[in-house]
Amino acid sequence: MNSVKVFKYFEEISAIPRGSGNTKRISDYCASFARKRAFEYCQDEWNNIIIRKPASPGRENDGGVIIQGHLDMVAEKKPESEHDFSKDGIKLVKNGDFIGAEGTTLGGDNGIAIAYALAVLDDDTISHPALEAVFTVDEEIGMLGAKAIDLSALTGKYLLNIDSDEEDILLGGCAGGLTVICTLKTQMISASGVPVRISVEGLKGGHSGAEIDKERANADILLGRILFRLTKDVVFSLKHLEGGTKDNAIPRKAEAVLLVHPQDIQKLKSLVKESNISFQTEYALADPDIIIEIYIDEKCSSEDGEVMNRDGRDRIIFFLMNCPNGVYFHDLNIPEVVETSLNLGIMHMEGDMVAFTFSVRSSLPERKMGLKERLESLTTFLGGSIRVQGDYPAWRLSPGSKLLSVMSDIYQEMFNKKPEVTSIHAGLECGYILEKKPGLDIVSFGPQMYDIHTTEERMSISSVDRMYDYLIEILRRIK
Repeated sequence: MNSVKVFKYFEEISAIPRGSGNTKRISDYCASFARKRAFEYCQDEWNNIIIRKPASPGRENDGGVIIQGHLDMVAEKKPESEHDFSKDGIKLVKNGDFIGAEGTTLGGDNGIAIAYALAVLDDDTISHPALEAVFTVDEEIGMLGAKAIDLSALTGKYLLNIDSDEEDILLGGCAGGLTVICTLKTQMISASGVPVRISVEGLKGGHSGAEIDKERANADILLGRILFRLTKDVVFSLKHLEGGTKDNAIPRKAEAVLLVHPQDIQKLKSLVKESNISFQTEYALADPDIIIEIYIDEKCSSEDGEVMNRDGRDRIIFFLMNCPNGVYFHDLNIPEVVETSLNLGIMHMEGDMVAFTFSVRSSLPERKMGLKERLESLTTFLGGSIRVQGDYPAWRLSPGSKLLSVMSDIYQEMFNKKPEVTSIHAGLECGYILEKKPGLDIVSFGPQMYDIHTTEERMSISSVDRMYDYLIEILRRIK
C-alpha cells in the first residue's frame, strides 16, 4: 500500500497542536523534516514554509510541480471534552473505513495535504519533476499565510492544491470574497408597552458559499419581514434585535424584543401566526422546520424601557426589507455553479448602533464590487456607514488548463469514470497564489472527507489510498 507513509506522517502531524494561530511547532516540524534530508527550504516569520526537492533523473526539463496545503486546522471540541488545543495533540480514532478524532475536529482539513507532500518528498522511488511543497498558515482564519507569503522564488509550472474534500471532483476555480459591515445609528427614547420577544427558529442554516444555492431561509431576513408586517397594524417599539453568529454562515436563528401597545397583543399574535404559516409554505421544501415563537410575559401589563424612536425602527426594517441577499448570478460556463452571491450573516445591536455583516462572494471582482456598492448605497441612503474587510481574490476556471486535462484523463483511466470538473463558490488559497504567480496552472483535489470543521469530521482511509496513488501517477506523467 503506497499510502503507508502518508498515514505515518498524518499521525505525527496530528500529535502536534496546530489550531489557527498556533502553527510554530508544526512549521518547525516541517523544517526539521527538510534539514534531515538536506532539502532546500525557506521558513518565513509567519511560519509559512517552502521545501524543494530536485527532479528525478531524466525529469529535469519537465515542468515543476508545486504541492500546496495549509498547516493550521479548525480547533473545535465537544462541550464535555477536556482537550486543550494549545498543548494537546489530536487523538485519532479508526472506525471501519474512517479516521476521526476523539471529541474534537480531526484536522484532515488540511493535515492530509501536508502528509501527502511529506510522503512524496520522502520517497525516492517516485518519478517526478522538480517539486516545491508550499505550506501556509492560518488559512482557516482569513488565509493570512497565503496573503503574506513571498512566492517570488517559486519555479513550478503546475500547482496541486490538496484542500478539497470530495474524491470525484476536480476544482479548477473558486470565488473571491469580502466582508461588508453596514452600521446604522438609531436614537433611543423611553417608551412603555408589553414586552414581547419574537424568535425565528428551526432553520437549517449552512455555509454561505457551498449552500447559498439551496434556497434556505435566512433568519435575519425573515425577522425583517415579520417586523414590516407588524408596522401596518400593530403599535410597537423596537427595543433590541439580534441574529446569526458568523458572516459566512446562513443564520439559523434571529430574534427581536418589542414593547407592544396592550390593545394590539392579539393582533400581533394573529399576524405572527399568519407569518408562521406563510413561511412554512414558502420554504416547505428548502427549510420545512421554520417556526416563529412569541414569548410574552402575561403577568406584565406594561413596562418602561429604552427603545428606538420610530424613524430608527423604520430605517432598520427598511434595510432588512431591501438589502440584497442570496444568489445573484450563476456561472454561464458551468450553470450549476453560483458565480455571485452574498449572505447577511450577523445582525448585532449594541447601544444605539445596529451592525449588519455580509459575506460577499463572486468569481468576478467587478460583480463583487457591485454588490459592495449596492450595500454602500443602501446604507448611506439610510444615514449609515460601511466598513470593508477580508477582501480575497478569485481563481477563475481556465478551460485551456493542461493540468486539468491531464488529471481528468488519468482519473478516468484509473477509476473508470470521469471526474466532475467544476469550481467552488467559496474561497481557496489558490486565488492569492495565482495573484502572486500569474500563469500558474492550478487544480485542487483531495480525498473524501465529511463534516469538516466539526467534531464529527472524518476521512475515508480507502479514499486516502486512492488519491495518493492518483497523486503519484500525476507526478509521473505531467510534463
